[in-house]
Amino acid sequence: MLKKGSKLYSILTGSCPRCQEESMYLEKNPYHLSKLYQMHEKCGHCELHYNLEPSFFYGAMYVSYGLTVAIGIATFIVAKVVIGLELFESFIAIIAALILLTPITARLSRNIYINMFVHFNPESKKKHNG
Repeated sequence: MLKKGSKLYSILTGSCPRCQEESMYLEKNPYHLSKLYQMHEKCGHCELHYNLEPSFFYGAMYVSYGLTVAIGIATFIVAKVVIGLELFESFIAIIAALILLTPITARLSRNIYINMFVHFNPESKKKHNG
């Protein structure tokens, strides 16, 4: 079970890394491809600006590379070793897995990248008037 306050919670839910009270994305479903990268400008709770600096999320490309390599290796092991597919069929399975998981990989890489720089701080919640 994921608990608020952990990096893993913020990464897997796509929530604000500082307060973890709301999603960073306009559309929670990563397979709504036209809105895959559309994010709120800032958190409505703690007012964290998600784009910490111009072109901040370009660094997420490196995280994405690591994720796709891990997915490719895992898919190959399952296809070749566990299922027993031939080499060519295993490569087809890798390509299919990478294509199907691209939206999830894109979101996860952004989530991981911003969580490398922003830490959970429950005290940062905006004070409500009234």
